[in-house]
Amino acid sequence: MKGIGFDNDKYRDMQSKHIMERIGKFGGKLYLEFGGKLFDDYHASRVLPGFKPDSKITMLKELKEQTEIVIAIKAGDIEKNKVRGDIGITYDMDVLRLIDAFTNNGLFVGSVVLTQFKEQPSAIAYEKKLKALGLKVYRHYPIVGYPSDIPMIVSDDGFGRNDYIETTRPLVVVTAPGPGSGKMATCLSQLYHEQKRGIKAGYAKFETFPIWNLPLNHPVNLAYEAATADLNDINMIDPFHLEAYGETVVNYNRDVEVFPVLKAIFEKISGESPYQSPTDMGVNMAGHCIVNDEVTRQASNQEIIRRYYQALCDRRKGDAGDNAIQKIELLMKKAGISIADRPVVAAANIRAEETGNPAAAMEMPDGSILTGKTSTLLGASSALILNALKVLAGIDDEAKLISPQVIEPIMELKVKYLGNHNPLLHIDEILIALSVEANTNPEAKAAYAQLSNLAGLEVHSSVILSQVDVGVFKKLGVNLTCEPRYQTKKLFHT
Repeated sequence: MKGIGFDNDKYRDMQSKHIMERIGKFGGKLYLEFGGKLFDDYHASRVLPGFKPDSKITMLKELKEQTEIVIAIKAGDIEKNKVRGDIGITYDMDVLRLIDAFTNNGLFVGSVVLTQFKEQPSAIAYEKKLKALGLKVYRHYPIVGYPSDIPMIVSDDGFGRNDYIETTRPLVVVTAPGPGSGKMATCLSQLYHEQKRGIKAGYAKFETFPIWNLPLNHPVNLAYEAATADLNDINMIDPFHLEAYGETVVNYNRDVEVFPVLKAIFEKISGESPYQSPTDMGVNMAGHCIVNDEVTRQASNQEIIRRYYQALCDRRKGDAGDNAIQKIELLMKKAGISIADRPVVAAANIRAEETGNPAAAMEMPDGSILTGKTSTLLGASSALILNALKVLAGIDDEAKLISPQVIEPIMELKVKYLGNHNPLLHIDEILIALSVEANTNPEAKAAYAQLSNLAGLEVHSSVILSQVDVGVFKKLGVNLTCEPRYQTKKLFHT
């Protein structure tokens, strides 16, 4: 079932108002720990059709006059050159990318905080670099006994040792390049320092998933578990919320496990805890904006299967073991789904068996399945893209969008001058050729105009694709899965 399952405008409006209400609850200042992706939240857009990937940043832009950003990065991650797997850059470079992105959206980045700072040489050099760029930088230090030794944590030798981050606006969004960067500890440290200065301030947490007011085993929440299978996050009923309010809501294990400590820290800082459960701390309104539950269920089931194939491919590449695969298999059983519920899988594999070469399949908006096969000129993915564009543009299947006279010189260039062993064109190369043909060929022009309509379509490849092709599918918004096998038996794959 295709369609809209989520009201993005309602979400943006409700979310902004709820955050402003939370600021008012704490007397005019709120430290908001922002989990997940602020930009390009494609997971949310896949499991909640209608959710726009930039929804969170759009919401913050509506509050930009009240908002400033603090970015936390763990000093040890700078030292280890930790890399973000989704975009392939180091955490320290991602901080600069985030600052540029916030600034370009009219949001004020107040400072960067180096957490777990232990005089690491790389962290010191990075600090100098940030300061040379005109940024304010603060240091937060390891605390002996964190998070269990409350008297030590909430003391001059604990939070008191950290630099006080000077902020000027009522909403302070604390974000980071990735998990484990010290966002929560940064917020709590600031509450301690604000209390010492007689300034009223509070803390809240913004995580889109799991969605607290959906059932525990709702596919949207199961899809979140599948997405974090490598982190061993587990959705669970919030026992503190159930005890306090008699209401069954969903949270995840890390927040539930740490809540007694957090509550004790709140009580030590200000004399009482503003929250009776980890769910109380959240401000997420996404669950209130689902307008078609069945659409979100089916979309989430597809996401679980996609995550399963990703885990299989990660194992084949040597990047992961069996744990994530086994966990997602259990989630698929809970959801009552299997790979047979992804029609493009069987279509691609059958086509590959028929031709003896790699093949790919795409599910079109009307539910029909197209395939692409490997030929002497085109790889299977490139052929599939051209086939899909012809269908979307209403062009006859036998039409040649790109003449061999255009393709063959590019193939020669790749092999003869650029040192490639495989002459077949990658998707980006075939799309460049199509854009050139579009200047003189009306059918190529019509096909080229359909590129944006590929977004949201499902594709499966019978082999693991090159990073180039994977990247192009991602940029086009196509939901790709691959069989966990390579086209060749080589050990090195690009």
